[in-house]
Amino acid sequence: MRPFAGVLLGFVAVWPLACSREAEKPPPPPRLFATEPVEAVRGPAPSAAPVFTHLTVKARGATTELEHTPEGWRLVAPVEAKADPYAVEALVQQLTSAKFKATVNASPSDADLRKYGLASPAFTVTARAYLPDSNGEGADTPARQRTVTLAGGDENPFDGSVYVRREGDATVYAADGAVRYSLDKGPFELRAKEFLGPLDVASLQSIEVTAKGHAYVLTREVDGKAWRMDKPEKTRANAGRLAELLKEFAGQQALSFPEDTAAQRKALGLDTPVVDARFVPSSGEPIRVRLAQGTREGTPTVHALREQGTQATLAEVDARALTTLDVGVQELKDRRVLAFPREAVRRMEFHPGGKAAPVVVSRGAEGGDAWKVEGPDGGRALHFRVVKLLGRLETLRAAAFGEANVKRWERYGIRDAFRGVVLRDAEGRELARLWLGDAVPGEEERLYARGSGPDLVELSASAVEDLPTHAADLQEAPPGGPDAGAPAP
Repeated sequence: MRPFAGVLLGFVAVWPLACSREAEKPPPPPRLFATEPVEAVRGPAPSAAPVFTHLTVKARGATTELEHTPEGWRLVAPVEAKADPYAVEALVQQLTSAKFKATVNASPSDADLRKYGLASPAFTVTARAYLPDSNGEGADTPARQRTVTLAGGDENPFDGSVYVRREGDATVYAADGAVRYSLDKGPFELRAKEFLGPLDVASLQSIEVTAKGHAYVLTREVDGKAWRMDKPEKTRANAGRLAELLKEFAGQQALSFPEDTAAQRKALGLDTPVVDARFVPSSGEPIRVRLAQGTREGTPTVHALREQGTQATLAEVDARALTTLDVGVQELKDRRVLAFPREAVRRMEFHPGGKAAPVVVSRGAEGGDAWKVEGPDGGRALHFRVVKLLGRLETLRAAAFGEANVKRWERYGIRDAFRGVVLRDAEGRELARLWLGDAVPGEEERLYARGSGPDLVELSASAVEDLPTHAADLQEAPPGGPDAGAPAP
């Protein structure tokens, strides 16, 4: 028992010393955004993360004010604009979770503050937040409001940290370099660069573009889905390609935001723009975007002016913005050869050409899915074969466009007696018709064709080479095999 007693006595003797050393350890560095007052308070610190509502950032020679709205963060000064969500999120994340690395000087003199760059801080951030209760509320409860002002000074070249102070706390702290990167932001860094805003095809009713090489007018069809071109030609428009162009155009990033004045607009050439585009949404004011090209110190520049109602934004953009909407008719045309509602098709007539009778398949007008072959040798059709043919006709695309608004189709071998397909609805009304003509000279793998549009199109011959020419191409074999119905010898 004596050895054990000795160990126990030794432990008891060391315990007070260990406790004393533990008590002498400095407290861990506090968070940047203290949710408790700087002076000591009783009880544990609140555990809920603060919800930030307002930020004032003084950096890069300017003051930026931001407010959190139901739609997200917005700049309210020096201009009203959408905030860059990534820049603000990085700033808020540092305020929420970052801690000071170390205490540099607990009682700095004026000379010390000048040494740390804190006599005239490089940046200051004043953040307002509230501590939510268990229901996530508390924005209007004064006891839950918190405001902290942080001032950042010089960088410590030894480890890249930055010297920081908190208002109401004389201590100079060291913070990680990421703090400077996230908080030392001017108005341009905190502002959203995609200044054109969304140009969603679904929300627009018409588009008018006048550019250096092309001009066109597009209008939404009455069905609310398709688009048509009104100028320079009347034809169906390619909604998919249009959506791509608008997405690319709306995604233009501002390189800078010059001061917007009448004199500035004139000097930049916006009174005589290279591109002038007008977008009319289903609701709200039309959007006008003008782009002009100039030079600055011998370097080409492009500026864009977005106007909607009383709101206007001037920005310098990449030169590619000039050509995004400057596209021709061929690119804007709908490349679908046939336009029809697939669910309405109840009858398909495949014309082999010449005097041969068409191969006809139909399905019930009541919406039944089973296809049948009509005619004296009718019967159940090969369902998946018919569905595949219908899908192919729906996705048939023009490899190229030929003559527009053709007057003499027979010049291209397109006649009623030639190969083709007719699609009809339950009442027998024609939904779409495809005529196939001669081979394209010099392009033996292509055929001339006529579809739902007014233009001559060129098709890949392989896309239509297996259209049925006989009823047997689509008929199911009778039960028991092809000889099941034959008489016994």
